[in-house]
Amino acid sequence: MKDLAVSNLSLFLSFALVMVSVGISMKEHLGLTKDVFYSVARAIIQLTIVGYILKYIFKINNTWLTIVITLLIIFNASWNANKRDPNPDRKLWQSFVALLVGTYITLGVLMLSKTIKLVPMQIIPITGMIAGNEMVAIGLCYKTLNESFHDQRQQVLEKLALGADIKDSSMPILRRSIKTAMQPTIDSAKTVGLVNLPGMMSGLIFAGVDPVYAIKYQIMVTFMLLSATGLGAVIAGYLAYRNYFNARMQLLEK
Repeated sequence: MKDLAVSNLSLFLSFALVMVSVGISMKEHLGLTKDVFYSVARAIIQLTIVGYILKYIFKINNTWLTIVITLLIIFNASWNANKRDPNPDRKLWQSFVALLVGTYITLGVLMLSKTIKLVPMQIIPITGMIAGNEMVAIGLCYKTLNESFHDQRQQVLEKLALGADIKDSSMPILRRSIKTAMQPTIDSAKTVGLVNLPGMMSGLIFAGVDPVYAIKYQIMVTFMLLSATGLGAVIAGYLAYRNYFNARMQLLEK
């Protein structure tokens, strides 16, 4: 494993890669230079802090602390997913419930199948992968819901006027939003191994693990992400579409 160690000098020299983005921003007058430096500084600080925290958590190997960390990951993902919802009447608890259920059901299946164990070294990274992908999917679901309710407002009003309830009136929009949320994960599954070698697989291969063994883990990751994004999008969509109606089941002005 010593051959895989990255020295401080190597890390410093690799900073030249960041300057490529800075150079492009300056040449094309994109105004992203400050954002690039800010994001890099924030990434370094966050990753350094997380690295030391995880080192401590892995060392003590406490089940309850591991569960608390997963809840913190889920809450943070919920907070960011909720911020991506353009609807001013959005509710944080809806994002949290969607992420909590989607993540824990997926983790539960993985543990019952004995794919992973309830140890921090396995649970915490897997939770991060699941919650991160769910966060993106739920954000897409929210954005599509908002756009669709705006673009198809008249159709929804007509259905309501003809006696349909809010669920039936919103179903085409809801289905479109869930489909949009799930599509990136489905597209990624179609091209995995052919177009890209994903993070977990590449990391295991880079660490010297047999590629066939690494592939098994990547297949497991593909399965779990399809499950998690589907669950997260469905739950978030069915909870969030009601935010576009008032207590009298009337479509709100947005």
